[in-house]
Amino acid sequence: MQIIPQAIPEVLQEAGIPELVQHNQSRSRRGVLRGLHYQLVNPQGKLVRCARGQVFNVAVDVRPGSPTFGQSVGVLLDDVAHHQLWVPPGFAHGFLVLSEVADCCYLCSEYYHPQSEQGIAWNDPALEIRWPALPEDVDIQLSVKDRDNPQLKYKSAELLLIE
Repeated sequence: MQIIPQAIPEVLQEAGIPELVQHNQSRSRRGVLRGLHYQLVNPQGKLVRCARGQVFNVAVDVRPGSPTFGQSVGVLLDDVAHHQLWVPPGFAHGFLVLSEVADCCYLCSEYYHPQSEQGIAWNDPALEIRWPALPEDVDIQLSVKDRDNPQLKYKSAELLLIE
């Protein structure tokens, strides 16, 4: 066995991921859908993984002027493959819990600023997100805040201006 002298921060830096300053963890049950969230001031990049269970993770580009503005990507994250998803600053993020319970961990590039948090509707047809189907006996569960998020086309320019 050979030990390679390389620290995790160096590996992340080589991948273009900035210093991560905040660690968050959430536990949710099957059918819970969180998001799609982003913050205007000090936009957060998030390195996301599912430590327990399985989730469908989504990122949406909300950077005005970006050639990929409004485009989304969705990936399965679980406790088997142990993949992670880097959600860059300027992207909205959300996930749907597919397993009975899921523990998600987020390493963030900026601190959370609740006063600048914004959201867009998880089911905005323009985003073309292909959410996985849940069993017939399971309904999607949204927080009141997430239930009221508008579609991206209804966000005014100042609510998309990422500083």
